[in-house]
Amino acid sequence: MLIMENVLLALAGLKSNIMRSLLTMLGIIIGIASVIAIMTVGNSITVMVNTQMQEMGANNLTVGVSAKSTSEETTSSGLHFGAGNRRSMDTEDYITDDMIDSFLEEYSDNIKYTLLSSTVGSGTAIDGDLYAYVNVVGYNEDYMEYNDPEILAGRTFIEKDYENAQKVCIVSDYFVNNMFDGDTSAALGSAVEISINGKYYTYYIVGVYEYDDSTWSSDSTEDTTTDLYIPYDTARTQLHTINDGYESFTLVTTIDTDSEEFADTVETYFNTMYYSNNDDYEVSVTSMASMIESMTTMIGTIELALAIIAGISLVVGGIGVMNIMLVSITERTKEIGTRKALGATNGSIRLQFITESVVICIMGGLIGIILGVVLGSVAATYMGYSASVSISAIIIAVAFSMAIGIFFGYYPANKAAKLNPIEALRYE
Repeated sequence: MLIMENVLLALAGLKSNIMRSLLTMLGIIIGIASVIAIMTVGNSITVMVNTQMQEMGANNLTVGVSAKSTSEETTSSGLHFGAGNRRSMDTEDYITDDMIDSFLEEYSDNIKYTLLSSTVGSGTAIDGDLYAYVNVVGYNEDYMEYNDPEILAGRTFIEKDYENAQKVCIVSDYFVNNMFDGDTSAALGSAVEISINGKYYTYYIVGVYEYDDSTWSSDSTEDTTTDLYIPYDTARTQLHTINDGYESFTLVTTIDTDSEEFADTVETYFNTMYYSNNDDYEVSVTSMASMIESMTTMIGTIELALAIIAGISLVVGGIGVMNIMLVSITERTKEIGTRKALGATNGSIRLQFITESVVICIMGGLIGIILGVVLGSVAATYMGYSASVSISAIIIAVAFSMAIGIFFGYYPANKAAKLNPIEALRYE
């Protein structure tokens, strides 16, 4: 009951000095709003990054050949010596089909897809005044199934296309709009000539897929570069790498496989079986899950650092609250003396002024939360992210507001409680 009375007294005091109350709350409002806005933007970025990386494949493992680390010594002047120049990769350093097949045979239950891709290059298809920008990339059968493009017309690649390295391609609907005026029937079976770095490559269109423009915006679809898919071995033949091994490839693990643990298994298998006698190169495996975790940690660290900097204004706001409470005590010295003369204990006087301090901070905190959510949402939307308000930040902000009220209100409240009632009644 006493607490409720103190709250009503505090609200009455705020109402009687609205301008002073608002100025007192300003530091709290700015501090809370800054923290909430920063954490809202940070949370929005984190959600967006996680979503995009999950779409890229949280259970993907990139297996690649990398140079072995060697010890180097550094002189006092900063010069390095000891390792020397490493030799460039030879044929025996690459991962071969036999290595991959042997691995897949042993761990078939853990692998859903083996993704192989090879980029021929970015170029232009030109037919008179018509043109289209494309990125020619070769995919293996698993990669096409994993990507699962939406085929609008024609077909996807068949087994013969992969085995015989056929010069066939699947183009986007943007490509068809530019080169065939949107007529997919005219596009299917037609030959297209692509110029890449002065070389010309001819492919025959067997399918048209729907281009996903959600990740890219352009003023004109004519200037949008889209992927032109070809069979993997077709790309390797044109790049003259058909007889080489692989410098890297990607594994997609099954749902029930822990990708981070399995990454160590893959690395150990290849290095033990095939690279133990290679002095210069080894196989290293990167987990997409670990990349997501690292990215989230990095964003969280930056977000926390900015929030702490913004939170400094909360301390300034708390000092402002303490200052106003000291002024309030001076103004109400006679009131305090009267209450003590009527039997009010030091504890009740202390509780009254701490309650007033907490009410000021909570009201300032609530205004700051509303302002912070609005500012954070506007900023996230302006930056192109979907606004994601951090509920934990709001809870922390409210708790922090109460803590500031108690911490910075205790000294003035304790000073009021210790006033001598006789001297307080004499105060003019």
